[in-house]
Amino acid sequence: QDTDEFILPTGANKTRGRFELAFFTIGGCCMTGAAFGALNGLRLGLKETQNMAWSKPRNVQILNMVTKQGALWANTLGSLALLYSAFGVIIEKTRGAEDDLNTIAAGTLTGMLYKSTGRV
Repeated sequence: QDTDEFILPTGANKTRGRFELAFFTIGGCCMTGAAFGALNGLRLGLKETQNMAWSKPRNVQILNMVTKQGALWANTLGSLALLYSAFGVIIEKTRGAEDDLNTIAAGTLTGMLYKSTGRV
């Protein structure tokens, strides 16, 4: 069988549009940022508390670093993904075309807006 076995509504595309993929992109970036931030927080927490004995204050300090860094990275990457997705959807709707130029423009605009805030 060379035919698809999926039932699609009449006139529906077989691929997802940019707007549908935006939710996956934003959620994926938030989860990736949280995981990366948690690992970074664990590394920083262990480094900062290396002179302390294993006790409740050390554990609490490490957990604080893990949650703080996890939230920071999740917010940062989630915000960037939101900007990228919003620019991509707006550009696609404005141009009326789905091509690589939309992706390049969305990435460029996101980077320009992110850097315009003065962050390094």
